[in-house]
Amino acid sequence: MTTLDASPAGAPAAGTVLAGIGVGRGVALAPVALVAAPPAVPADEPAAADAAEGEARVRGVLAEVGDDLRARAAATANADLRQMLEAAATMAGDPALAAEAARLVHAGTGPATAVDQAVEGFAAVFTAAGGDLAERATDLRSVRHRAVARLLGVPEPGLAALDAPAVVVADDLSPADTAALDLSKVAAIVTELGGPTSHTAIVAGQLGLPCVVRVPGATTLAAGTPVLVDAAAGTVEVSPSAEAAERVARRADDERLVAAVVGPGATADGHPVPLLANVGTPADARAAAAGTEGVGLFRTEVLFLDARTEPAVADQTAAYAEVIEAYAGRKVVIRTLDAGADKPLAFATQADEENPALGVRGYRLVRSLPGIVSRQLEALGAAVRALPAERQADVWVMAPMIATPAEARAFAAAAREVGIVKVGVMVEVPAAALLAEAILAEVDFVSLGTNDLAQYTMAADRLRGELADLLDPWQPAVLSLVAATAAAGVRVGKPVGVCGESASDPLMALVLAGLGITSLSMAAGRVPAARYALRSLTLDACRSLAAAALAAPDAASARAAVRAGLDADVARVLLGEG
Repeated sequence: MTTLDASPAGAPAAGTVLAGIGVGRGVALAPVALVAAPPAVPADEPAAADAAEGEARVRGVLAEVGDDLRARAAATANADLRQMLEAAATMAGDPALAAEAARLVHAGTGPATAVDQAVEGFAAVFTAAGGDLAERATDLRSVRHRAVARLLGVPEPGLAALDAPAVVVADDLSPADTAALDLSKVAAIVTELGGPTSHTAIVAGQLGLPCVVRVPGATTLAAGTPVLVDAAAGTVEVSPSAEAAERVARRADDERLVAAVVGPGATADGHPVPLLANVGTPADARAAAAGTEGVGLFRTEVLFLDARTEPAVADQTAAYAEVIEAYAGRKVVIRTLDAGADKPLAFATQADEENPALGVRGYRLVRSLPGIVSRQLEALGAAVRALPAERQADVWVMAPMIATPAEARAFAAAAREVGIVKVGVMVEVPAAALLAEAILAEVDFVSLGTNDLAQYTMAADRLRGELADLLDPWQPAVLSLVAATAAAGVRVGKPVGVCGESASDPLMALVLAGLGITSLSMAAGRVPAARYALRSLTLDACRSLAAAALAAPDAASARAAVRAGLDADVARVLLGEG
């Protein structure tokens, strides 16, 4: 193991268990590798002797950082990571950022200090905006760290080369940090910051790496200290006992039990609950095709968010056709653009909004950009018509951020006009859950986006890690809205799926099946655990667990009630106990 730092003062003692938010189910035992901290800017950095030369240097370094990030993006095979790196590269090349740094240089600020202050100004705006923009502040600061290091002539932040498996520990990891890792030697990832939907968590989930985020004190661990990272429990055990290796081995055996269960999703008595994949690009779809029954959520906004102009209808058609063809004979649910406000479009920036998460996003774009959704539907209809029957999937389309039956009716009419047969909407807004039966009268299905549903129900930004307890999908208010929507689907005989990440919690998968949810969609790597859970219980048992969860007074009690209703062996495998 490569030693990166001396032992920090106040490092946790052997046997200490640090708690955070676990991502996934994995477990790993390996020494700590600390990611080097970003460079500090000297308080007394002198002004550039020649302001024009200082400006040229700042602009040149920002351009170099952008080029480096684009090169890393081109070299990575992970589609989500590539998109994140391209977004960071775009930020490095933002003329407004360079102009602000140049202004500070001409005002007498040192070059590194100018970049630092310019970035922090933009990052503060992103953070205040909330939503996805707040998450992008990490990308922006990654640009800052690399540019400042080059301006100061010091090593860039990151991780030294690993010569053995290690647990990577950092304040947070930007996409550029992650792209630089030798993933064959990363046993797990632990961060002090972030949340379950942060870049780190997303990438770790896609790569199947055990990950625990928001762990106070993680960066005080000494490099080389052995730690046991348990993603299922959300814990990091410092210098664990010899028995820890036995626990890791038992967990590995349990994971083999989970992997051995194959076939379609269904309860023990044969009630079907199809298990689908959430994907963001055609490459993601192809990678997930082998282990899932279809796509429950294709996030088409990935094609738009970092484009400088609206993708042409022909380009969209080609991308949709790739996904459809990858799942020939299976179900593919394509969500129209979920962008605007907190996911700004470079080619159609919305006016500033005080509350971006409550603004013009998702289907609401028809209010300000009416052609963008209709062109997307046109491309999807063309993709369906272009493929012969043997390469055709069962294509469904749905709109995000629907709040009223009238919106559902208008979207359904537009989608059917281009020849799409199965039309639905997302239930992410409490109003849609409360009026689910009326909305289902207008469409063929609905799909619950539990991440946003929790955010809006609990009035808590889903990217704020410190609000994770409020955003817990086990919160009684959130679970009640899910139950009401599922019940509406049962009454009218129409499908109600879940494509929020709550479906990837195997205990929640059992509850959702018991409530009457008809399909579950999640990151492809989470499907095996959900399949194992469902195959372990009958539908009646799932219904009993759902009733217990709904009767609980709080989120922790709801999850505990479901845990108490499980067979000990099933609980051990699903929760990593023992």
